[in-house]
Amino acid sequence: MNSLATDILDSLPDPVLLLDAGRIVTRINSAACAVLGDFALGRDLSHSLRHPDALRAVDAALQDGGSHKVTVGLPVPIARTFDLQAQAASGTQDGALVLMRDVTAVRQNERMRADFVSNVSHELRSPLATLIGFIETLRGPAANDPEARMRFLEIMDAEAARMSRLVDDLLSLARVEAREHIRPDTALDLAPLLKGVAQTLAVRSDIPVDLDIEDGLPPVFGEQDEVTQVFENLLDNAIKYGGTGIRLEAAAVPRIPDIGLPGARIAVIDAGPGIEIADLPRLTERFYRADKARSRRLGGTGLGLAIVKHIVNRHRGRLVATSTVGQGSRFTVFLPFADAPDAA
Repeated sequence: MNSLATDILDSLPDPVLLLDAGRIVTRINSAACAVLGDFALGRDLSHSLRHPDALRAVDAALQDGGSHKVTVGLPVPIARTFDLQAQAASGTQDGALVLMRDVTAVRQNERMRADFVSNVSHELRSPLATLIGFIETLRGPAANDPEARMRFLEIMDAEAARMSRLVDDLLSLARVEAREHIRPDTALDLAPLLKGVAQTLAVRSDIPVDLDIEDGLPPVFGEQDEVTQVFENLLDNAIKYGGTGIRLEAAAVPRIPDIGLPGARIAVIDAGPGIEIADLPRLTERFYRADKARSRRLGGTGLGLAIVKHIVNRHRGRLVATSTVGQGSRFTVFLPFADAPDAA
């Protein structure tokens, strides 16, 4: 393939591969390398694309000289969905063209719309019922009772604030999910960000946060507002549910679990009552609460850790939660350094 054709192929935003009759990858553009890896070139497609439906579509195109389409989901490095089209090379059966169109955002939007209706109808039912009940009471039996009226209005104000927080968190979660497949590319200095978040939360709650941040921590690729939201949520949870003994530690690690790249390890630690081991795997599910009554009493929406998980995923990091009942909890965020080998 000449230089012009190579440049054109690399300029395409969608992953494109050219295969010979034996299903060996003879050409791969930059977008495909980002999804499947550089090692795909010169090897059978099955080495880099381990999806049975995709391979069957490619084999069918090579055998019958036609075009075959299939939707495939790739779970790593982050879950993405592609509409894959395998087309036999024009006028011959000696090879095939494979085009992968990223439809992750489209599918996420479809799922989010359905989830939004289901979740919101469930979560808003209780505060709405409370508001409607008190309004009816204020119009009837409590109409001429100033003391009851003031008490009911305070409860109504708290329920309205709870609904407002819920809507804010739902919108925040929707924004993060819609962009989760797009990794930030701005270098971010963690130390001042973490110090600022800790100071703000400590002043707001009047509970001190002990800091242990390693000197010279390299920058990570990150969006400042989103990374700030991650540690605001984690520290806010630690203060609400842990109460005292709040620590924030940050240090460099040579290898992030499951990723293998060097990065930063940031841990938020509390000395609270801890979390049952059965609840730990579900903490990042939307609206899941390990202690439902306490969470609602403290104003939790059940979305904070779900937002944290999706932001960390977008930054190609890892979130790890550990806890011992009666001793406290530790939420650790791993973020790759901006100068890690494939961080760009």
